[in-house]
Amino acid sequence: MVVARALCAVAAAMVIVPISARAEGHAPRVMSLDSCADQYVLALAPRASIVGLSYRAGAPDSYMRAAAVGLPRRRATFESLVSARPEVVVRLWGGDARLTAALDRRGVRTVRLDDAADFDGVRANVRRVAQALDRREAGERLLARMDGQLKASAGAWKGERALYLTPGGYTAGSGTLIDAMLKASGLSNAAQGPFFSPVPLETLVMTPPRAVVLGFFDLTRAGSDRWGPGRHAALKRATGDRTIASLPGAVVGCPAWFVADATAQLAGARNAR
Repeated sequence: MVVARALCAVAAAMVIVPISARAEGHAPRVMSLDSCADQYVLALAPRASIVGLSYRAGAPDSYMRAAAVGLPRRRATFESLVSARPEVVVRLWGGDARLTAALDRRGVRTVRLDDAADFDGVRANVRRVAQALDRREAGERLLARMDGQLKASAGAWKGERALYLTPGGYTAGSGTLIDAMLKASGLSNAAQGPFFSPVPLETLVMTPPRAVVLGFFDLTRAGSDRWGPGRHAALKRATGDRTIASLPGAVVGCPAWFVADATAQLAGARNAR
């Protein structure tokens, strides 16, 4: 009953302007529900149309954090959505099923991003958001930038093997965007299994990989990452002269077009040798 009453309150309070009824050229009111969705909204939506971002939009691992300054931050709750009155909501993981179902029933368009595992998935995400916001040209400009970086980076490492490593001691194998990023710069992924998995510290110290690519080491996180295996002194000694690049968390933290920045950084590291 409590949930039902809450949904009724949302239906009564939200003033919805159907997508089909908007005047031509009018940018829809848009809100993002999580930090990865923030990046797409900040890059593609006119600033005046953004009625809400997540509270992590200005965090150190937010690629578009500079653009988020001065824009409203909201929680992914019924109350926030009632207050913001968005016409389009963008999300990757933010908000629960009841919230998004309520939005769908009331005519608020919810754009669901995929956790892309390759650059084709990123292209689909960009075009999905750009279409919902009537910003197709802006979306294609983002993709042209990404594709230009990928083209310039292709084959730089000529198949040399490298292991991706986070402070928590995790690596990324096949089926991840990190794997696609490594391969786009000409690296061969040294990770043995698919997806994300821990790498035993002993293995890394006793038999260090030929080359290491670090991710997220620019961030100081609370909890296990601060003292994680990836930051162990023994591992630093074993891999210090094997590290070819340290990629910022803001670049590799979301399935978005700017992962190509990491590919360009890797290719630049190879060309600098």
